[in-house]
Amino acid sequence: MSTAQKKNLLRILSALVLLVAFELTPFERWLDPVSAVRAEFALFLVPYLIAGHDVLARAARGVMRGRMLDESFLMAIATIGAFALVLFPEGEPHMAEGAAVMIFYQIGEWFQNYAVDKSRRSIAEMMDIAPEFANVMRNDRLEQVSPYDVAVGDLIVVKPGERIPLDGTVVQGGSQLDTAALTGESVPRVVGPDSEVISGCVNMTGALTVRVAKEYERSTVQRILELVESASEKKARTESFITRFARYYTPVVVGLAAAIAVIPPLAFQAHWADCVQSALIFLVVSCPCALVISVPLSFFGGIGAASRAGILVKGSSYLEALADTEVIAFDKTGTLTDGTFNVVAIHPRADVDPDAVLSMAAHAEAYSDHPIALSLRSAYTGTIDAARVRDVTEQGGHGVSAMVDEHVVAVGNDKLMSTLGIADWHACTLEGTVLHVALDGAYVGHIVIADLVKEDAAQAIRQLHAAGVNRAVMLTGDREEVAQAVAARLGIDEHRAQLLPQDKVSLVEDLLASTSPKGKLAFVGDGINDAPVLMRADIGIAMGAMGSDAAIEAADIVLMNDRPSNIALAIRIARKTMRIVWQNIVFAIGVKVGIMILALPVFGIANMWMAVFGDVGVAVVAIVNAMRALRVKRISGTGRS
Repeated sequence: MSTAQKKNLLRILSALVLLVAFELTPFERWLDPVSAVRAEFALFLVPYLIAGHDVLARAARGVMRGRMLDESFLMAIATIGAFALVLFPEGEPHMAEGAAVMIFYQIGEWFQNYAVDKSRRSIAEMMDIAPEFANVMRNDRLEQVSPYDVAVGDLIVVKPGERIPLDGTVVQGGSQLDTAALTGESVPRVVGPDSEVISGCVNMTGALTVRVAKEYERSTVQRILELVESASEKKARTESFITRFARYYTPVVVGLAAAIAVIPPLAFQAHWADCVQSALIFLVVSCPCALVISVPLSFFGGIGAASRAGILVKGSSYLEALADTEVIAFDKTGTLTDGTFNVVAIHPRADVDPDAVLSMAAHAEAYSDHPIALSLRSAYTGTIDAARVRDVTEQGGHGVSAMVDEHVVAVGNDKLMSTLGIADWHACTLEGTVLHVALDGAYVGHIVIADLVKEDAAQAIRQLHAAGVNRAVMLTGDREEVAQAVAARLGIDEHRAQLLPQDKVSLVEDLLASTSPKGKLAFVGDGINDAPVLMRADIGIAMGAMGSDAAIEAADIVLMNDRPSNIALAIRIARKTMRIVWQNIVFAIGVKVGIMILALPVFGIANMWMAVFGDVGVAVVAIVNAMRALRVKRISGTGRS
């Protein structure tokens, strides 16, 4: 709790104590009726002003600036009116209720600020991942500099207890990394030489020497901070509707209150005091703060809960859409599988050496960062001389061609072979990705690469079905046999294989057309080729830890731990958030409308204390309910969040 919040709480409690003391004072025993009313008026004015002077000041500023129809104006006119009822001879004084309304309104305001601050702190904890410095190796000694001043290729040293300031690759040392702030994972990650590390993690045990792979502006930690800071800008439809609703609602209720106060006395000879009191009750209970506060707070809480689990949601509109997800389409490589390919077989032509086939493929892929290219270069035991390679041409979804030592080497799938007019290639019965290799237009053999399925991928599909997702579809550029095997192993409902990037977009269009009018389609991917599909889907979900920058920028939701099982968790968080939002809307409107009806002169049942509950009580209940969105627990099987 901040110092300002503590001071406000003490001020409100002081006013509340005075209110109770004056309410229990038997003025009528000591003074005549007129003097007793005057004494009550003066004394109850003290706690009223202690609690509400800032509300009165805000209302006055709003009137002077032409923006008077806000909740401060409603509270000011309602409470001043309660004191003014003393002017009506036939009416009962309501100074205590007027002071109580202001005090309890301030209690509600304080509770609101406390809840919002707690929600903000939940998300602001992400800001603590920003590194303050980097230890960069220059001229054989360490210099402590700003992360912004470190260039790609520099060597930095991360000591135990320090945050990794920039993304890179470990070149020396071994340690355990605390990744909880980024991924939500409590188990430390073990790293050593050649391990890729991302900024924002805490080095726990040993010193690490890291070669920087990205400048700080493009680092993981900076990208996360930008996403968190911009999350509140994209409002959900429900949230935007409540904002517009409050803008028109307040003038309407002020007009109705005026009509309740004036029309019955003029038209039906009703008592002025009773009608003015009904109008004041109407004003107090009509304050829309319960909705205006609790609905955004619910979305804010849902985004905060997701961020603590390593799920970054770029705005409440995406959380709302995720709650209506009916169909999820997955990329395969790097999404459902590890994306860490291994060469499992080399089948050369009879007169060709297997090492020569691998050498050709590794050199042709010398400039590529694709996981398949990395696996080829890793499997090749010789030295790759990039100077021998030129004129590299990559064909999306097909493969790559390059000049290696003045020879044309082509590496890719059967579609590339057909495009190049190479007719003597042949299929392979082994499960995995098959890369055909051709030299100067002649087929020389193929390489089989296998990719391991992620350990939680099957669990993710089960949880998605349990969460109410109707269809899980896998879209991949891999061979039909590989796609069919992976789909069967994971329990995926449908799959499409041997797709080009543009084919995925077309299929997503078809899947979008198959959803219900309210239903949404989510696409999950990690690669550069997935960016167009991520943008076309209703919700794009990217693997953030090792996914490409293009995919993360195009996505609406980013999974920082690359675990597909977190998609079901995100859906449960979204649906829980929407349940809370609608609970608050129905509860607040229902209670307020009920008390408003009872406040009408024809009934005259509601009093000022009921109005206090209808405003402050409803707001507090709605805020407490909204804070439930901050809580999230891991799920397994069909458990709930």
